[in-house]
Amino acid sequence: MSRSLASRRRAYLKDKVRPVDVARSRGIGDLVEQFQHSSIQARNLGRALEVWENALTDPKRPTILVGLAGPLIAAGLRKVLRDMIDWGLVDVVVSTGAVLYQDLYQSRSIGGSHWIGTPSADDVALRDLYLDRIYDTYVDELEFERTDRAIGRLTESFDRRPASSREYLGYLGSRFSDPDSILATAARRGVPVFSPALIDSSIGIGLTLYYQANRGRADRFILDAVRDNYELVQILNASPRTAVIYIGGGTPKNWINDGIVMANYAFGREGEGHFYALQITMDTPHTGGLSGSTLDEAQSWGKISRRATRAMAHLDASIGLPLLVGALWDRRARWQPRSRLRFDWTGDEVRVRRDRPGRR
Repeated sequence: MSRSLASRRRAYLKDKVRPVDVARSRGIGDLVEQFQHSSIQARNLGRALEVWENALTDPKRPTILVGLAGPLIAAGLRKVLRDMIDWGLVDVVVSTGAVLYQDLYQSRSIGGSHWIGTPSADDVALRDLYLDRIYDTYVDELEFERTDRAIGRLTESFDRRPASSREYLGYLGSRFSDPDSILATAARRGVPVFSPALIDSSIGIGLTLYYQANRGRADRFILDAVRDNYELVQILNASPRTAVIYIGGGTPKNWINDGIVMANYAFGREGEGHFYALQITMDTPHTGGLSGSTLDEAQSWGKISRRATRAMAHLDASIGLPLLVGALWDRRARWQPRSRLRFDWTGDEVRVRRDRPGRR
């Protein structure tokens, strides 16, 4: 073998795969860090931890936006998502309506539950019993209807005018005292929650009931989806850097990515694409869909910075997200205290302030 070829070989063989040693692991944080030196999706998850920690410790204090899609509440992740908000791991939430609806369904005032089931159930028999199936999980259709009607009734007390999903969801969160609720925790912490496709969920059913009761009235609540764009762009414009965390894909991922494009060329933001990016998804890129499209592909659109640190793990969020969040909590001395963002809203205008680190 020539010296040139041997030199080229050595360039590829710099870092050895290190066997994961669970016996020496000092906790979940150490275990996920070990993943960084393993292979396949474990390595990608380990890299996702590194990206998230880098965003949390960046002295430029990036605004961290999380996009949520998929059956996350049915998977048992309600408390994990709530803790992400409460601990300050994220600053802005963008979600499908379904995730937020099932958060309300499971709130203490509604009392709904998700029940262990089986994917081999007789679905016709379930329908006769008014039970709905989400893969291996059952939900109560009768309690869903009660939730829909409760949302319709609550909307009667909301201001009769156009409003963004952020303002409406903040109102819903303020009406529920459940300490484990995603929306209630976000409202208490002042974390904005957007749902750009809110009516594509059972919250949309509740809003339709409200519309039916107020049809023909000029003074009624109107969901202003375009106002969501304007509000998001203001947050991005006020951010020296941004980081994105995508759990699943769908509309939240596309909307957050489009937001940075709007901010940069349509609204004059002097910046770049998202500087940190990580995603947990089971979708694949070769079908051309947005949910599985790579973070590298997003660089061609200017959605992700040319210099971004990024990681994409192709695994089930019901496994990956608790490991990531658990690892961050285990290693919280690395990123705490972290200042919180405070959003002062006047109509559709917002001023973003940064609290002193450690304020609760």
